[in-house]
Amino acid sequence: MKDSGMTEEIERAMVIMAHPDDAEFTVAGTVARWAQEGKTVIYVLCTDGSRGSNDPQMELERMVAIRKAEQEAAARVLGVEEVVYLGYEDGTLEPTLALRRDLTRVIRRYRPDIVVCSDPTVRYHDGYLNHPDHRAAGDAALDAVFPSASTRYIFPELLAEGLEPHTVREVLLRGAPSRNFWVDISDTIELKIAALKKHESQVSHIQDLEEGIRAWAREEAKGQDMTYAESFKRIILG
Repeated sequence: MKDSGMTEEIERAMVIMAHPDDAEFTVAGTVARWAQEGKTVIYVLCTDGSRGSNDPQMELERMVAIRKAEQEAAARVLGVEEVVYLGYEDGTLEPTLALRRDLTRVIRRYRPDIVVCSDPTVRYHDGYLNHPDHRAAGDAALDAVFPSASTRYIFPELLAEGLEPHTVREVLLRGAPSRNFWVDISDTIELKIAALKKHESQVSHIQDLEEGIRAWAREEAKGQDMTYAESFKRIILG
């Protein structure tokens, strides 16, 4: 399925990822396009990003502050309305009931029409082992979307917080081996690159970062009438 943007009925999107910079590497071109179309985009980051350095002199608290500042800067470039930080420990995320409850809480609070997350079934690609935090975040996100967010008496304590059930209409899975939805990011790839560069602590060592991102987006667009794309497995619910 080729894409000409979100339908007019879709007005609020939530991007659930494990770490600061995950969204910029994977879906930032789509996020920037949606923001330009007047859609509201909310980020939810499950971990604090504290393990983002192997420097023995780097204190964990300082790393958290650096990565939060970088993420806020990247979000401003893209037009993201708000970034929610759940604060779980980086590197050891698990798809626990506590994480699912926290994600259910933010889904009920912000009431997105569409949720974007990682495909939790993907363990590896050629030359790349998928981070377990990515899988855990995707797994918990899908369980939060269904059944938890839409079922009244799952996590009844959320009702006491005034958070009524909410039904998400669509899910876009990033990294799925089977894709059926492409977003044309030809007009927003420069914003994607600019946002990614804000994560200086994570990308400053990458040679030819800009060309690497463009090459990746060209590969994503193969077979589509697009120069640059981001691709997804689209699941329409209900």
